[in-house]
Amino acid sequence: MTDRELEQRLAQAVSRAAPDDLDAIISRCGEQNGSVTEMKQQNMMELKPAGMKKRSRAWLAAACAALVLLGAGGGGLGYYYQNCVVASVVSLDVNPSIELKVNRGGRVISCTALNQDAAAVLFSMDGGADLKGAKLDVAVNAIVGALVKAGYMDSVSSAILISVEDSDQDRAARLQQELVAWVDGVLQSQAPGTAVFSQVLTDDAQVPASEYGSFDSGISAGKAALVRRVMEMNGSTAFEQLAALSVEELEDLLETGETRIPIGKAAASLAAEEYAGTLELNSVTTDVDPELDELPPHYEVELKTAWGEFEYMVDAFTGQVLSGPKDVLSLAPGGAAEAAPSGQPAPAGTPEPAVQPSAQPSAQVTPGEQSVDREAALAAALAHAGLDESQITGLKVERDWDDGRLEYEVEFWCGSTQYEYTIDGHTCSVLKHEQEHHAQSHHDGTAAAQDIGAEGAKAAALAHAGVSEEQTAKLKVERDWDDGRLEYEVEFDVGRTEYEYTIDGATGAILEYEQDQD
Repeated sequence: MTDRELEQRLAQAVSRAAPDDLDAIISRCGEQNGSVTEMKQQNMMELKPAGMKKRSRAWLAAACAALVLLGAGGGGLGYYYQNCVVASVVSLDVNPSIELKVNRGGRVISCTALNQDAAAVLFSMDGGADLKGAKLDVAVNAIVGALVKAGYMDSVSSAILISVEDSDQDRAARLQQELVAWVDGVLQSQAPGTAVFSQVLTDDAQVPASEYGSFDSGISAGKAALVRRVMEMNGSTAFEQLAALSVEELEDLLETGETRIPIGKAAASLAAEEYAGTLELNSVTTDVDPELDELPPHYEVELKTAWGEFEYMVDAFTGQVLSGPKDVLSLAPGGAAEAAPSGQPAPAGTPEPAVQPSAQPSAQVTPGEQSVDREAALAAALAHAGLDESQITGLKVERDWDDGRLEYEVEFWCGSTQYEYTIDGHTCSVLKHEQEHHAQSHHDGTAAAQDIGAEGAKAAALAHAGVSEEQTAKLKVERDWDDGRLEYEVEFDVGRTEYEYTIDGATGAILEYEQDQD
């Protein structure tokens, strides 16, 4: 290499590669030379006036980049851009917020926990350091698996938000599709009820730091953009309050157009425990499920104690407890003595509390105080119909409120007979029931003989859409009759696209279909 060529290469390196990242570049120079070079920033800054500080860092970083280039025989700069420069930023938000910086080769440069919940999730991965250098799909699968294991996907309305930042919008769109497929693949087997939302952040979607105010508890750029969408929708300026909500709560607010701000899971749990009188018990655990898209909007809070499980409905905006037993310590066998706080022994001779199955309401609870669960409502309907669960198809159980009374709507099929029940949510009594027999469809043979089944209907819809089941989310198949014809309603999402199909239950033909972009 001639002197002129050397000068030209150095000039190109300076003009094209001047990242203002002194510490990172210095460390790379040290690695190329096979030793650690310790340089103190204060001493270097003394070589230039104060006004030249930023320029000095940039030129010094550029010079180091040039040394990397020359030291590697001309290939160092390409290596640096391919492996060390951040090409995309991916954030995963549930309530934990985790940020991944990715290079052009699709490998993780860094994995950062943005809040305490995220730090707990990444604890077994050395705070995310174990994922450095891993392929992005491997890292995402590991993180989503850890989120499931930690219980963040246990709720029937759980949701995860995937956000992609990239200056190359085409690359961002491709990465978004890949991420949705990877996350869906994990959730289909481990938490199939979880909703997956995704977005590509453009420059106009970025939230200025000034909007954060004093909020500094850790939030990703993706969740900040979601919060801003809610603020624009309801005219709120309460960034901090909204940012403290989970993704599923924020999505429910967007879906319903609600302008009020809910109290949040922690406040709902506190309200239920205060009402139940269990705040002093260290042994009580709570599960909270937001139902902001139901009427009335509420939180379902389940308290798990040594003598049973108790369900509460807490108003999402006032914090008022709408249903559930009060002062549950008195319901423990032998009274409140059985419920001594953790570490405080019960009186001598006190019998061990008996754990009651959650599906059965406590005999000591007045009807109307404690609600039953979906399994108990289904059991009541099947008992009335004289059927076993193995004999039915097309099962659907929905929790509802009618004039302040908790009810369950239960629907199922047995052969060509359709059953519909309304079950009291506190006593399990049958409030209403209907039974409709469908003799034959307009096709030859009996309806039962010509039934392709839910799996057949699902396969027909997926084939028409040109997708596999692993690529879908919120997949739902319902059996129905229309003017004597057996049909299946099939719904699913692929990314931000919603599909709805009506399938002929005898032939598998596509009768109707819709495709909407969310």
